Amino acid sequence: MPKEELVIREVRSGQEDEINDLASMERSIFTDAWSKRAIQETLGQNHSAALGIWKGDFLAGYVIMYYAADEGEIARIAVEPSSRRQGVAGRLFERLVSICEGKGIRRLMLEVRQNNEAALSFYKKYGFAVDGVRKNYYTNPCEDAILMSKMLQLEGTVGECTGECENFDFMEDSWQV
Repeated sequence: MPKEELVIREVRSGQEDEINDLASMERSIFTDAWSKRAIQETLGQNHSAALGIWKGDFLAGYVIMYYAADEGEIARIAVEPSSRRQGVAGRLFERLVSICEGKGIRRLMLEVRQNNEAALSFYKKYGFAVDGVRKNYYTNPCEDAILMSKMLQLEGTVGECTGECENFDFMEDSWQV
């Protein structure tokens, strides 16, 4: 039997079936699940973006991000248990980065439960660094949140300018991780 192709689509306010899929996965994965209404309200905001990844009619995962100015915060990222360790989260993250490029987002932030070793490993693999800890941030169970971020850089740069930058020709539309 051939493998089903993964299809990534933006999820927007008003897409009832997709929102139902996200809400259902929220309830099955998170102890602090967002309600369907919370997801709808988030998707209705001007500075949010959500992607879902489907195998046929089956939602395999999703990511929700808020953004302002040149920063984005990954608010939720989830992959259905039977789809884990198959590149689903990586594909979602790569598409999210391309959205960030289009919006001029230079820094991505997130928080993750301290005991979620799989997620911590994933984020480190994709270049996130630990910025700090929020003590007792999560409930059910009570856990610290690890704060992480990743800088997205303009193509051709190696970091922040430390010297003569006025002669460097930035290409605004060519960003890379």
